[in-house]
Amino acid sequence: MRVCLLASGSRGNAALIEADGCRLLVDAGLSAREIDRRLATLELDGNDLHAILVSHEHHDHTVGIGPLARRYQLPVYIDTKTVKQLPKLGKIDDLRYFEAGDQISFHDLNIETFSTAHDAVNPVGFTISSSEGRVGYATDLGLATRLVVEQLRNCRALVLEANHDEQMLLDGPYPWRLKQRIRGRLGHLSNVDTLKLLKDISWDGLEALFLAHLSDENNCPDLVQTLVAEVLSEIDGCQPMVVLGRQSIASTCYCGTGLPAQSL
Repeated sequence: MRVCLLASGSRGNAALIEADGCRLLVDAGLSAREIDRRLATLELDGNDLHAILVSHEHHDHTVGIGPLARRYQLPVYIDTKTVKQLPKLGKIDDLRYFEAGDQISFHDLNIETFSTAHDAVNPVGFTISSSEGRVGYATDLGLATRLVVEQLRNCRALVLEANHDEQMLLDGPYPWRLKQRIRGRLGHLSNVDTLKLLKDISWDGLEALFLAHLSDENNCPDLVQTLVAEVLSEIDGCQPMVVLGRQSIASTCYCGTGLPAQSL
């Protein structure tokens, strides 16, 4: 199993999730050339990918989808409502539609889709299950609903949003309307809400925690690391590696080996 955030932030998002020999790109919010460049740092290229999953239609998650899919003949899994919001996507030979809540069988993987709360037409998160365990992916959500909590339990690796510190956002330079959007129920998770979610879903089989979509203007990596470390120190048996996603470079990879913890 391998998980890496190729890019994470308001200017572009993409994640590599590999399990049972299948490599998925979750979102493609950078140019195809830049995604190729970051894959190369992992000794991969687009030919090594097997499919693209799309969480929602916002530009920082979708700009590279069409070029990548055409260049490498990749299937693209996308919600039926989301695709209608992307008129510039271009022709893709293998578009595979789903609706939030559907389960997707792909190679030896079972991919569960679930609704998230964000100001997009029909945003989703993903839980990817394999013989190596489960990986959960949920970014760009204004609140962690009960559905999100249930879907993200018992994951070996997690990608969670930790977008902003509430006070930094309120004191920062953004116009009030944008602050309200970010803080709203269809916006982005604050550090406080991320910590609450983490407490609800942490368990002794969690081996890697990726914190995604940190705001350059409204958050501080050192603060996030300190807060998460404090929460994890209070949870018996839960000591995952913690990786902060970055906008400019690919993150450290989690490379899980052997069987998931619950099978040992």
